[in-house]
Amino acid sequence: MKKACKNCGKIHDKRYICDKKAISVYRDIKRSGREDIFRWSYDWKMKRTEIMKRDRYLCCACLNNLPGTVRRLNNEDLSVHHIRSLRTNYEQRLDNGNLITLCRMHHEMAEKGQISAEKLLRCIPPRGNFQKNLSCNPTTPPSVYEIFQK
Repeated sequence: MKKACKNCGKIHDKRYICDKKAISVYRDIKRSGREDIFRWSYDWKMKRTEIMKRDRYLCCACLNNLPGTVRRLNNEDLSVHHIRSLRTNYEQRLDNGNLITLCRMHHEMAEKGQISAEKLLRCIPPRGNFQKNLSCNPTTPPSVYEIFQK
């Protein structure tokens, strides 16, 4: 009996072990144990919620009209991204200045290096009241923040 492979999309005998499957298994193995443990921790879940609230449950890259933006006010399929990798900068895992809310597309682009860390750092909203600190983030037009006043 033949079956569609979920790893490569080709049709194989159902007993065939696809070469693409070995790559996905390897990717899971090379991930650090402490990173996985951290991602399931209570501290991370609370920090993730805090960052999403800070970013008003919107993708910061879309707000700043970075490449790949389809809609400026995007609140779909969001996640919190570590700008400086968790693997190389574990001590910054809960640092607000290293975390940003991104949609799936921008998160994938950031993971692949298609969006630089510097651009993402400039997208982080200023601390405190948005209106008082608009000059801190010149890449975002004030019109976007006027929406939040209401």
